[in-house]
Formats: sequence, structure tokens, C-alpha cells
Amino acid sequence: MRYYDLAAANERLAVVRPLLVALRLDRDSVAKEQQEIARLEAIHDHGAGIVAELDQREAAVRDAVTRMHAVVAQLVDWDVTVRDITSGLIDFPALANGRPVWLCWRLGEGEIAWWHATNEGFGARKLLSELTGGAAGPLS
Repeated sequence: MRYYDLAAANERLAVVRPLLVALRLDRDSVAKEQQEIARLEAIHDHGAGIVAELDQREAAVRDAVTRMHAVVAQLVDWDVTVRDITSGLIDFPALANGRPVWLCWRLGEGEIAWWHATNEGFGARKLLSELTGGAAGPLS
């Protein structure tokens, strides 16, 4: 596993932000299409128009899921962990004072300003300035 320093993690955000937005949009699209598919499947008369629409919506779901898999695979390749698609919450592995931690960030935030221990989650995140040595000092 790669460990990020603060500068590298913030630099990576430039390409991660649009990927997280796309992931969320595709997730929302899949949910909407699945609702429509369920509605269409409940119709008793599956004429040609209904069958064609079902095929189109199922293809849209497959395409969106394929894109979602590609985004997640790219993030995994970069050792970025997606915690929540809705909020765009991600973690970057880092070392602080020689111990593994997560640099915590979510869509809508500026640069990375939070961290938490590897055995903790979002609710336990703390400001980087609370790490001994200041925001960037102990990160390696």
C-alpha cells in the first residue's frame, strides 16, 4: 500500500473530485433506472414498446455500473478508499509520526484538513493541526 503525504493527497484531489461526482451521478442514475424497470415489469401487458423500454433501461444500468466499476478500480489503484458515495467521503492512507492513519476528505471540502486512526471512522476525525508537529509536519 502506498502512503500519501499531505501534498500528494491534495494533488490527487484534482482528479479524484470529478470521479467522485461521476460515481455519485451514476449511482443515482442506476437507482432511478431500477425504479423504472420495476414499474415497467409490473405492467401486465408487455407489448413491444414496453419490452424495448425495458431493454433500453437495463442497458443504461449496465453502462452506469460499468463506469462505476471503472471509477472504483481507478481509486483502488491509487490506494484511495471510498467510504460513502453519497457524501463523496474518501480516505488516503498516510503515516503520521510513523503510524498508519487516514487522511479524511469529502466532496465540498477544500484541501484535506482532517485525519483519523485506521480503526476509527468519520465520526472520530480530527483536524490535521491536532497532530503533533502541525498540519504537515508529522506526515510522511
